[in-house]
Formats: sequence, C-alpha cells, structure tokens
Amino acid sequence: MRLYGFAGTRSQRALWGLKEVDADFEFVSVNLREGEHKRPEFLRINPAGKVPVLVDGDQIIPESAAIVLYLADKYPEKGLMPVDLSERAQAYRWTLFAVTELEQPLWRITRHTLLYPPEKRSPADIELAREDFRTMAVILEKHLDGREFIIGNKLSVADCVTAYLIDWANELKLLDTFPQLQAYLERLYARPEAPQRIAEARMAA
Repeated sequence: MRLYGFAGTRSQRALWGLKEVDADFEFVSVNLREGEHKRPEFLRINPAGKVPVLVDGDQIIPESAAIVLYLADKYPEKGLMPVDLSERAQAYRWTLFAVTELEQPLWRITRHTLLYPPEKRSPADIELAREDFRTMAVILEKHLDGREFIIGNKLSVADCVTAYLIDWANELKLLDTFPQLQAYLERLYARPEAPQRIAEARMAA
C-alpha cells in the first residue's frame, strides 16, 4: 500500500489508521506548498487534487475517513470496527458526526484565515464557524464524560477520525471550555500508534 499525503493535513488521520492496524505501507509525500497536488501525475490518482489518497493494488481510496473505514474492513482482526451491531451503528454515527458537524466549521475557519486570498476572507464567517463548532463540541464533550474512548472500551474508527479534529480545534484555540475534549486529546495522542500532532508534523515537513 502507498499513502499519498502531506504532513499536518488529514493525512495524519489516515496514518493513524494504518498504524493502528500495523499495515505495511509506503508514505509518498505530496508537497502542497510546491503545488504537487495539481500536477497531472497526481490528478490521475485523485482528480480532486487533494490528500490523502490510499492506493492498495487496484483500489484507489481518497478521503481520510474513507481510508480509515477501509482499513477497518481490511483488517477486521484489529478491531477498529466493532462487531456488535449496536456498537457498529454508534461507530458510523460518531464518524459521520465528526466529519459533518465538527470538521466542516474547522475547515471554514481555516479557509478564511489561511487558504482564501485576503479579499475573500470573512471575519464574520470565522465567528459563525467558531460558534457552530462549539455548539456541536458540547455534544461530544458530554458523551466523553466518564469514557476513555468514543465507543465501548477500546479505540475504534470513530476515535481515529475524531482525535485529529480535536487536535485541529486545539490549534485553533477552541478547546478552552472543553476539559473532556482536552483530556481525550492528550489520552489518544499518548498511544504508541498515534501519529504526530499537527504542529509537530508541520515543523518536521
């Protein structure tokens, strides 16, 4: 397997999944700063021009959450996807909650602070996105009270997908009022299988 990605991006989430299942893979750096994601050879792999992308034989899987879900199915013995149907339903629920309710406002903030040209940035949309994130983060904060992991008593796909977002929120100074999320962040990244934190990955790039 080859993982095409770039340090500090959602590639970290895919790396987490690969490490948790102890997969044999090669990391292929796609330098976004140099525009390598826009080159024809990469666009043939992912026409969207985004990282990460996992290539496993004939399978080409973009989207970091999809990569984690694929790995959970490829390596069922590693237990990233619960076997029990009710817990499996919760894994789907919290994974989708993460990418729809938590990730989207973080993207809006990042676009309007770093990615869009200055004339297209909207301070008002940044504030709205901060409010949106905090409103949804309250739900996860309450859910994690008394829990080590999002589902059951072991790490699952939901954690691989969500922990990266909590680190992203931490980078954006959004966790001050969320002690459960702060503790979850430290707990998950203390795992030996955890990838680098976003800040560490960017410094190493």
